[in-house]
Amino acid sequence: MSDFHELIKSFPKTREYVRDFFVYGFKSRNDFKEKSPRTYDNERRRLESWLGAYVQRDYASNGSNISLAIDSSLLDTNPLFRVWKTKSFTDNDIVLHFLILDLLRDGTPLTAEAITNSLLEQYETLFDIQTVRRKCNAYEKEGLLRKEKHGKTVTYSLDDTLALWLGSHEPVLDALDFYQMAGQLGIIANELSEQLDRYNRTFRVKHGFFVHTLEDEILLALLNAMNRNMEVQLDIKGSKSKTINTTLCVPLQIFVSARSGRRFLCGYLERNRRFTCFRLDTIKQVLPTITAENYDGLLEKLNRNRRYVWGVSFQNNGRHHLDTLTMTIQVTEPAENYIIDRLKREGRGGTVTRTAPGIYAFETSVFDCNEMLPWLRTFIGRILSLKCSDPFVEQQFYQDLQIMYQLYQIDAQPVDTDA
Repeated sequence: MSDFHELIKSFPKTREYVRDFFVYGFKSRNDFKEKSPRTYDNERRRLESWLGAYVQRDYASNGSNISLAIDSSLLDTNPLFRVWKTKSFTDNDIVLHFLILDLLRDGTPLTAEAITNSLLEQYETLFDIQTVRRKCNAYEKEGLLRKEKHGKTVTYSLDDTLALWLGSHEPVLDALDFYQMAGQLGIIANELSEQLDRYNRTFRVKHGFFVHTLEDEILLALLNAMNRNMEVQLDIKGSKSKTINTTLCVPLQIFVSARSGRRFLCGYLERNRRFTCFRLDTIKQVLPTITAENYDGLLEKLNRNRRYVWGVSFQNNGRHHLDTLTMTIQVTEPAENYIIDRLKREGRGGTVTRTAPGIYAFETSVFDCNEMLPWLRTFIGRILSLKCSDPFVEQQFYQDLQIMYQLYQIDAQPVDTDA
């Protein structure tokens, strides 16, 4: 039987529940099929202990539904940062944390053997030297300690350079306030601000995408791999099938949606010899493997291809060549010239040509015209014709029109796509 503890050992499981509550919401206890009801109860209580002020409970015929109601424009920080600050620890972890930092507070470098002896002499606590060495190495990776090697001797000292520098640079604190609200990996700025007893009283974000902080651990691993030009192995959980697949790719860039804030990894799959994108919220683990050959060449090729990408897709229906789409619209001149301005502004490199008074043709060539459909639908009512070299896109557009006519009970003649 699973017992409830506010602290956690496995962050990925908790991340899934927080995302379900925040993004989807309105789920009752019976709607969570992947885990047992007891696990759901534990995760729900944990969520309420972290984010009680933002938990919203609605009652329905099938039970109470839990969701998160967070308005970014009213908050001075991302409340989901609290999820990152609840990792579990043992008694030895907490004892060693404070005693080691206290021993090293004067800046004198000490070996693991010296630290172990001092723990016994000064604090009357006995630890195995390997335990102390592992803790010091872990803190060196976290940036708390500085590790130096002198011949065969390894010493550790307190690394407080960043804290001292921050404390003496007041303008940097304003940058931290802004970054925790606007930047990727904002948890870093939030953590530094809290250590300096600094609270954001200046910046608010009208449209913030707070939920994406749950992917920052994956993002950091990918950025580290990119910085080292490494190939990575990705464990990816399908959003529909829920199965986990493994793939190898060369991570090249991170794409961020300006509309939803959703983040994608753009990488090169050597096996398929093509670029592809993966949603960060579907990536469960990132494992660096080997140094990627011709990394700079792949990045240069990606930058050349990006101008032909409408969204994040580099192919359509298994094809790798470009598809061409032409849309002809009618506007009332000059009152609706703003429509033409919008075509030029949002067309992502497409051409706009005036073919007759009040008639304009928009043409573009991209890898996947299917990604354009939501944008094309915003011009319904002005579209005279739409042609695409990919017949599926053209068929889908006119099929959606017919469905809309049925929903609104509008009598409409069958559309002749050859007109």
